[in-house]
Amino acid sequence: MRYLWSFASLLLVMSSLTVRSYAKENKMELNLMPWPAHIELTGGTFRLNQSFTVEVTGNPADRLYGAASRMLRKLSDRTGLFFSQDYLYRDSLVKNPFMIIHADRPGKLKLYEDESYRLEITPTHILLTANTDIGALRGMETFLQLLEADSSGYYLPAVNIMDHPRFPWRGLMIDASRHFMPVNVIERNIRGMAAVKLNVLHWHLSDDQGFRAECKTFPKLTGMGSDGLFYTQAQIKEVIKYAAERGIRVVPEFDLPAHSTSWFVGYPKYASAPGPYSIERRFGIFNPVFNPTINKTYVFLGKFFKEMCALFPDHYIHIGGDENNGVQWNANPEIQAFMKAHKIPDDRSLQLYFENRLVPILTKYHKKAMGWEEILNPRLPKTAIIQSWRGKESEVNAVLQGYRVIQSKGYYLDHYFPASVYYLNDPVPDSSGLTAQQKKQIIGGEACMWSEYVTPENVDSRIWPRAAAVAERLWSPRDIRNVSDMYRRLDAVSLELDGLSLTQLKNQGMMIRRLAGGYDVKPLTNFINVVEPIEVYSRARTGKYTSYSPLTRVVDASVPDPEVARNFSYMVDGLVAGNQPDEDAFAIMERELSMWKKNDASLEPLISKSPILKEIQPLSVELSAIASIGLKALSDIRQNAKAESGWVNASLSEIEKAAAPAGEVKLMVVAPIEKLVKYAGGR
Repeated sequence: MRYLWSFASLLLVMSSLTVRSYAKENKMELNLMPWPAHIELTGGTFRLNQSFTVEVTGNPADRLYGAASRMLRKLSDRTGLFFSQDYLYRDSLVKNPFMIIHADRPGKLKLYEDESYRLEITPTHILLTANTDIGALRGMETFLQLLEADSSGYYLPAVNIMDHPRFPWRGLMIDASRHFMPVNVIERNIRGMAAVKLNVLHWHLSDDQGFRAECKTFPKLTGMGSDGLFYTQAQIKEVIKYAAERGIRVVPEFDLPAHSTSWFVGYPKYASAPGPYSIERRFGIFNPVFNPTINKTYVFLGKFFKEMCALFPDHYIHIGGDENNGVQWNANPEIQAFMKAHKIPDDRSLQLYFENRLVPILTKYHKKAMGWEEILNPRLPKTAIIQSWRGKESEVNAVLQGYRVIQSKGYYLDHYFPASVYYLNDPVPDSSGLTAQQKKQIIGGEACMWSEYVTPENVDSRIWPRAAAVAERLWSPRDIRNVSDMYRRLDAVSLELDGLSLTQLKNQGMMIRRLAGGYDVKPLTNFINVVEPIEVYSRARTGKYTSYSPLTRVVDASVPDPEVARNFSYMVDGLVAGNQPDEDAFAIMERELSMWKKNDASLEPLISKSPILKEIQPLSVELSAIASIGLKALSDIRQNAKAESGWVNASLSEIEKAAAPAGEVKLMVVAPIEKLVKYAGGR
């Protein structure tokens, strides 16, 4: 549901910055995300009809013809128009095309490749030009987002766009180890990445819970360490090709020396403690770690990376390096003796010894290393990239030591922060003290989707649409920071992603029907619309989850940052800030509160026939109770009547009870209803 307000200023509490080159200055709202570096509305529209044709010129790679063909099919699907043009080929000749896509040369899938483009749309023609075909790919996504409709049909506004990314590394990390993500999941997320101009898929392929990449040199890695859930090399090549066709690099991660239990199920002799080992079913930080003091470890890893470096064409291999607790090292007398003999003072220094023997193996096979910030050390080649995940201090520290850095702190999607939090988290710290040249060493960031509590069924709902907010932060100019307009465009992007067969919208409906045990799902939907999962580490503290636990409950069907609850919160914020709403605004709030008040009675019959829902019953009761309180507070506010202090205190006590989670979800309307009560009481 979207709400129209007479007091537009209420949303501006989210952002006080003026947005440069903003479409609203031209009296038009566009659904572009990421927002371009420069955009000018030039007046008029290009009307789309079935005679629309496209020609590709210049010297691009063959992928541009396939991409232009997909673009044409998307236009046809969205408009229902029967275009006469079917597929574009290099030798296709198009007479008087309405759209020309020109690229000077094939783009290379490498860091710092030119992704800029210029898009000119006039009432009579469309011209998309770029130095590389990758830039043209980015421009086509903008072109598709410009499609609009009115009573006369489909059209594109006349615009002049000159666009380029702010950062060259704009990634999405997908953990396929803790819960395996089949090829179709990876590929549909690649489609989503392309739509919002992300350009690096960071593929987390090994961890304690599973080894997911076929290695023919060491077949027991997947033969014993994967439960049969892994990618064959043919599938890996398919994914790499699929991503390359969309201008996206694929960087694999093989996490070591820790997070390595799955390596040792088949090859225990490389561990720091004797086996046998079995696949880890729980989540967290575990003891198994490679033995860095024996030469056979490096012989093994040399053969392994020789094969993987040949399989993955990108210049970078991610070697992990995080969260080594040192327990096995400290308990192994031979390792302790080695450390003493080589004057290695502690576990941290021993890990750096390991990293510094591993990196030359990658160099031998013409690859560069990247890893989590724990790999940082003075002997690490300056070609390495540091992925910062613990904070701005470590990011700045790496930059000051001369390394390039990507930021992931504040971009962990499994933390369930609102999109606004990710959106306003800039990779370059405001008060870093870095020079302009040093800031250039911060080359971007990655949204991270760890998979302890997701399956192929609901993973998209955790990634999208919030990853699009991260994508804009990494592509668009720094001063594009209007949160309210970001949310407006994010809704449109989510629908676009739904059309790409991502499942963040449609799978939720399917999960709700299954939970309800039928088609009568409105009461359950009403409840799920105002709750979100508790933070991921709060779920971890229950201690009951393994990689085969059910992820089919209400907590798994609920989504972070639910729109209905968010919009209600915005309305309340506007009211208590002194922005007097009109009668329609009051009616919207009253309607929502009345529906929530009655919802428990409607949900109870579903709970009685579907035991999986019983755990949320206490929260359903609380929703009804605080909705009733909210109605009373809203009535007092509307009548300019100050609520009695006794009622206010009793209401706040009830609201405090409602803040406690149940079934690992929490009510997102607790805070706004609390604000209503305090405002009604004159506080």
